[in-house]
Amino acid sequence: MEKYVYSFNGEKTEGNASLMNLLGGKGANLAEMARLGIPVPPGFTITTECCNAFLQSGGSYPKGYEDQLEEALSRLEANMELAFGDPENPLLVSCRSGGRQSMPGMMETVLNVGLTSETIPGLIKKTGNPRFVYDSYRRLIMMYADVVMEKAEGIEAVNGNGIRNQLEKILAAFKETRNLQNDADLTEDDLKTLCGLFTERVATVLGEEFPDSPVAQLEGAIGAVFKSWNGKRARSYRRIEQIPDKWGTGVTVQAMVFGNMGNTSATGVAFTRNPATGENTFFGEWLANAQGEDVVAGLRTPAPINDATKRETNKGVKSLEATMPSAYQELESIRTTLERHYREMLDIEFTIENERLYMLQCRVGKRTGTASLVMAMEMLEEGLIDEITAIKRVKPHQLNELLHPIVDPDEESRAQCLTEGLPAGPGGAFGHLAFTSDDAVKLAKTHPNVILVREETNPEDIEGMRAASGILTARGGMTSHAALVARGWGKCCIVGAGDIAIHPSMKKMQIGDKTFNQGDILTLNGTRGRVYEGKLKMVDATEDSRFQSFMKMADAYRTMGVRANADTREDALVAKNYGAEGIGLFRTEHMFYSAGADDRLFILRKIILSDTEGERKAAVRELEPFVKEEIKETLKAMDGMPVTIRALDPPLHEFVPHSRAKQVELAEALGVDLNEIKRRCETLQESNPMMGHRGVRLGISFPDLTEMQVKAVFEATAELAKNGHHPQPEIMIPVTCDVEELVFVRKIVNRVCEEVARQYGLAAIVHKFGTMIEIPRSALRAHQMAELSEFFSFGTNDLTQLTYGFSRDDAGEFLPTYLEKKILSADPFQTLDPLGVGELIKIAVERGRETRPDLKIGICGEHGGDPASVRFCFKAGLDYVSCSPYRIPIARLAAAHAAIEASETKK
Repeated sequence: MEKYVYSFNGEKTEGNASLMNLLGGKGANLAEMARLGIPVPPGFTITTECCNAFLQSGGSYPKGYEDQLEEALSRLEANMELAFGDPENPLLVSCRSGGRQSMPGMMETVLNVGLTSETIPGLIKKTGNPRFVYDSYRRLIMMYADVVMEKAEGIEAVNGNGIRNQLEKILAAFKETRNLQNDADLTEDDLKTLCGLFTERVATVLGEEFPDSPVAQLEGAIGAVFKSWNGKRARSYRRIEQIPDKWGTGVTVQAMVFGNMGNTSATGVAFTRNPATGENTFFGEWLANAQGEDVVAGLRTPAPINDATKRETNKGVKSLEATMPSAYQELESIRTTLERHYREMLDIEFTIENERLYMLQCRVGKRTGTASLVMAMEMLEEGLIDEITAIKRVKPHQLNELLHPIVDPDEESRAQCLTEGLPAGPGGAFGHLAFTSDDAVKLAKTHPNVILVREETNPEDIEGMRAASGILTARGGMTSHAALVARGWGKCCIVGAGDIAIHPSMKKMQIGDKTFNQGDILTLNGTRGRVYEGKLKMVDATEDSRFQSFMKMADAYRTMGVRANADTREDALVAKNYGAEGIGLFRTEHMFYSAGADDRLFILRKIILSDTEGERKAAVRELEPFVKEEIKETLKAMDGMPVTIRALDPPLHEFVPHSRAKQVELAEALGVDLNEIKRRCETLQESNPMMGHRGVRLGISFPDLTEMQVKAVFEATAELAKNGHHPQPEIMIPVTCDVEELVFVRKIVNRVCEEVARQYGLAAIVHKFGTMIEIPRSALRAHQMAELSEFFSFGTNDLTQLTYGFSRDDAGEFLPTYLEKKILSADPFQTLDPLGVGELIKIAVERGRETRPDLKIGICGEHGGDPASVRFCFKAGLDYVSCSPYRIPIARLAAAHAAIEASETKK
């Protein structure tokens, strides 16, 4: 018969830390501590498999569970020399959740289970402390009513006024009438009265009496903790952390030890190292005469556990070290034992009952990105861990905190969030509001920090976006114009904040019932997608020598290359500084976005709106020097490294002038009537411009445009080569669907290459020719595409859009609902879909290399900086990933993790 209940009690402990998946983190680690001889109150853990069976059956336990529970409870009674439900010598227990991955505060706990009208007198007689007993009873009523009688039964609180909230109001009103500040000031009689008021309110609100049976309390508590796995908070947390629903939670039933027995008792939470900074200092908080929930509930201000971690604000408060030195020294010793045993920073919970210390939990502690890096490198230096472990300790996404200024966590925890959107650009920013691009530029001249607020952005907003410290839009998704540009620049950005009502003409906006005018200050947390009123403090998170050493160490284990998506020489230099090994996507049309690009943009508009071949060719010749110079500067910046230059791929509607002033200017330059310009703009409007006249289609329609671009590439390459540089250009043709498109373009490329080589007296101009795989058909026809292509680069933004049939600019309207209802497990524009898009990638890799075994293959969509997507690319056999410059360290670390994981799997 399957085993569902595992006891822990020193030498007779049945579990250990290796059974994390079966017992959950809490149960497995309690068993491990018991085996180490650490003072742990005995108990037993009911397995995650029992949880899954219970939930799947609608609330029935599997065969054999009841007998195993009864046996484990009897063993616990013998260990404690107490009896559950005994009037004279009662055993009380706690019921606590514990999943295999830490989910702090997301599931439920019930303490003091077993207190009833029959056991209360016996416990009073045994302890001689009636105040403590009634304090424990009122806590039980509050927790049990909330967790078991309301939440577990699916009762929805009206206007958030659940039973716990109502009981807390009774408590607060009672203290007010007694003029008391803290719960600890309540007397025995006060608490007896409160217990009566509580049970009356429970019966009135929930329609049933609070259970006065120890067995009923235990059964209810265990079932409720299992049900809390599917609670709203737990489901939301799992979705964010991508924790599988099928894991389930364990339930640990443990003998109660009491921190609320008076001033010689206490409870606390601690970390074996500082979780915010990584400093090797014992860090934690404690409360005298309290139970565990009091520390995290915020009802009383905890004190630091030692003098070393005191701050100016609490320097007058007595630490645990000073108040109970013996218990503290034992705790310090346990801290050392646990760190050496687990070789990890741990989050621990403890209770002190009449100056006797008990450990209630240890688990791997949550930490900031900065702390992760510091701890990993210091533990490596201390000999606690090896290099591979140190690399794995830092999660790729945590590097975001090290590469951008962030909102100070302490200030943010006290600030009220105004609204939320999609976290499109990392880091934090504060600034004065501007509602147009022009206003942002003007405001930035007198105020160094500006937040540009737009319904959504377009290329004409570029100057304002560049001038702004942060960008906030009401519409758009993670691959919208604002999101793509902001990430490329490493600029804080929140998109799709749908609660915002913007009135640009009035230079104001509304969020709920609040109105904000131009010049008012907001703070954005682009990493979390949250908006705050006023200016919150920023924390510098600049690189240091430790970071550089860590990345160098990670690179030694990485086998996949990492390039950058860069559009200017400045971008290229940033990318190189962050460790890019080349440029995987140089978007030539983005040279029209940068600061001071008005002249180039004006010429491009002339090309787009030319009505005759003569007009267009003249404009193309006018544009060529700009294109050549931009390409030359980027090749020079990345000297000796490959630079993949994508042929012009402008969705034409984005580049036509929208304002009357710009249209008038263009009409004068072309020598035509304003109405004629308007007519030409209207003819360029397409039903679906992202699938319209762009990319290779534009180059085939207008061969002179293709010729101009490749000529600019080859001339820039030739001039650099003759001056002793080592340029490595790669010409990439976008939006292809058939090999004949490549045949057409390749002829132009070969001809121009020969012409330029002769012009500069060179035998040849070394370059590569390849294509971007963005259309499902090109992936399926990869064996043919590889006949002319020396490399493939997957443009996964468009490949995802065309595979799913989702418009990447409009999917924000329904994708959140899809994720909430679990129609999709992840946003496919953020994390590469392995089953659909990924299958096309694998097909293209296999078929392409059948034709050309040395085919170079990479990815240049936004997925190139997503750790899960990088892992997929490694497994699919790609040679490199390419991402925004500020995401390069993330991709480098993710690639190292993927290589290490593959190596460990082989073993």
